[in-house]
Amino acid sequence: MALAADRPFAQVDVFTDVPFHGNPVAVVLDARGISEDDMAAFARWTNLSETTFVLPPTDPGADYRLRIFTPGGELPFAGHPTLGSCHAWLAAGGCSQQDGVVVQECGAGLVRIRRTGARLAFAAPPLLRTGPLDEETLRRAVTALGLDAGQVRGHQWVDNGPGWAGLLLDSAETVLALAPDLAAMGDTPLGVIGPHRGGAAADFEVRAFIPDMGVVEDPVTGSLNAAFGQWLIGAGLAPSSYVVRQGTALQRDGRVHVSSDGHDVWVGGECVGCVEGVVRI
Repeated sequence: MALAADRPFAQVDVFTDVPFHGNPVAVVLDARGISEDDMAAFARWTNLSETTFVLPPTDPGADYRLRIFTPGGELPFAGHPTLGSCHAWLAAGGCSQQDGVVVQECGAGLVRIRRTGARLAFAAPPLLRTGPLDEETLRRAVTALGLDAGQVRGHQWVDNGPGWAGLLLDSAETVLALAPDLAAMGDTPLGVIGPHRGGAAADFEVRAFIPDMGVVEDPVTGSLNAAFGQWLIGAGLAPSSYVVRQGTALQRDGRVHVSSDGHDVWVGGECVGCVEGVVRI
């Protein structure tokens, strides 16, 4: 390990305006000079679903560059770290080149983040893989989740970096009742979504399972909700604007706002800073 230095640090709760109800991300705001091995070691130590490292951009169109690590490795893109890191960057005095829009450079390319009042929203990156799940992946997912085949109303690869396989289930109640067999799940990140009944506080319930990356269940997941939005809105299975609740099974209360402007799917929510200080890396 190179000689350690004190670096500005923040921990931000994402997809909530109430501290400790969303999904936290650890953000190292000046990661210049930190090796990849040390980034990975720090991410394992925080043991959060993601830890991010802010660097100067290499693309002139970007405001900053972001590297995103889970306890199990690096991701090209992830949603709640994108919003939480942007929130921390702005709170630390970051100024974007475009009024009201921040451009993040990451492994998935350039990601636009817009500011609307207290809410940040990112434009969903292009899907890397689409189409129905293959028979073996679908069989394994249904078995691991303990589902009856009739409870699955649709399935799709919704991969925008993490590699998501997505299932549309018959109801939010079915989603919340899942007690997955993680050993049977394999190494494919798996997301499930089901509709709430009319009059509920949200339109859909989502859960996300990523056991192969050291995250058994993710509390609130931007990348998965982005990919679900692209699939479901594009297929006419969801309205052009809807609200997701996620984290209920983990005693969280995340809210994800998904909308399409006819060109992009935007995924947004509130962020709240919970920890500020320095970290020695």
